[in-house]
Amino acid sequence: MLIAQVEGFLEVARQRHLTRAADALHVTQPALTARIRQLEEELGASLFERSHRGMRLTDAGRAFLPHAERAVDALAAGRDLVGEHARGATGQLTIGTAPAVGAYVLPGLLTRFVRRFPDIRLIVRTGHSEEIVEHVDRGELDIGLIRELHHPGVTVRTLYEDELILVVPTRHEFARLGPVGVERLADATLILFDRTSSYYELTNAIFRTAGVAPRGIIELDNIEAAKHMVRNGLGVALLPLTAIAGDVARGELRAVPLVGVSPTRRRIVAVRRPSSGPVPLPLRSFLEVLDQIDEILPTRGAILA
Repeated sequence: MLIAQVEGFLEVARQRHLTRAADALHVTQPALTARIRQLEEELGASLFERSHRGMRLTDAGRAFLPHAERAVDALAAGRDLVGEHARGATGQLTIGTAPAVGAYVLPGLLTRFVRRFPDIRLIVRTGHSEEIVEHVDRGELDIGLIRELHHPGVTVRTLYEDELILVVPTRHEFARLGPVGVERLADATLILFDRTSSYYELTNAIFRTAGVAPRGIIELDNIEAAKHMVRNGLGVALLPLTAIAGDVARGELRAVPLVGVSPTRRRIVAVRRPSSGPVPLPLRSFLEVLDQIDEILPTRGAILA
């Protein structure tokens, strides 16, 4: 049974006239007649009653009609699906992300991605950068968004640099002073987050280099908890720019320039397995969205304005 035969049957059933159906299908009447006859022979039943007034479905034709419609609709949907897949519009994409990237940058990327490719199934997993890169290397994730680190089994694409910014409560004296020398932090309570993260190491390095020891230290396990402590006046914190942009814009925290130390930045990269063939289409679509990452990232100038 050929699709052209089934499509011919459906067009004749719609038109109830052989000549008009042939015109609609852009075939000759004898060619369409041959298709219908071959289909009837294969089914072992007449599908139409022929008269001078046109073509009318037989009982067998009426019974076959809904099945023919479903078959043609399914094939049309399959053609559309293949076309969408060729454009990267369907499939599955698994993304691994470090917690800070997943919380503050990935949502903006996925908003754009889903808008463009709504039928791609997304799976997002979070973990430390060292864990994510191993999952990518083993082929368990399509792509990882992590801090820069060396791993021979992946290719690396730089996305942006995230800088640690001093944030204080809106009524804190540092908010009134403007730029603050790092030595002033000796009189402050410092809020640290996630001892296992590279941000923790970077923050401690700032104070070791400057020879400054904060008056007090509160250690927490995540950035959101650290921000909440700062908002409630319990101390100050050095937090990633991407993590505090919204809080500063809403007036919930104040970002204060810290002088006397070099800017402390951490490079964020995308990692994936090398490929000798074409890049899978869902991944290629996500890489296209990554090209627009600068459009969603906050800027240092806007935060410290």
